[in-house]
Amino acid sequence: MLSKKTKYGLKAMIYIAKNYTEKPVLISEIAEKEHISQKFLESILLTLKKNELLASKKGKGGGYLMIKNPEDIAMVDIIRILEGPIAMVPCVSLNFYKRCEDCQDEEACAVNELMIEVRDQTLKVLANKTLADFINKDIQ
Repeated sequence: MLSKKTKYGLKAMIYIAKNYTEKPVLISEIAEKEHISQKFLESILLTLKKNELLASKKGKGGGYLMIKNPEDIAMVDIIRILEGPIAMVPCVSLNFYKRCEDCQDEEACAVNELMIEVRDQTLKVLANKTLADFINKDIQ
């Protein structure tokens, strides 16, 4: 299940992507249009800025803007930054692998096998969707 942080981050990134070729977008505008607490949104956008998906401009005419073309930002990248691992259990994570403490034999574990399939299908969807795919959609 996605955290609110990740859900709001996705909504904010899509909103900013819709304004990709225009001026920077104010946090207050995103917060109002997407019904997100401005203080919470500030934290999310700072995380995305630190991970080089966004830039910010201070002063009059300032706000947040995309660094890359929306076509070059996969949804999986945003989710990994805000949520962490895509895998539902640590023993199948590609980037954050950790052996499950209660597992005697990973290779014989039915849960491991199922979760690898879930991870792979999830990654397939998220890696093949970019912000550009959502620019012309009215997503709530």
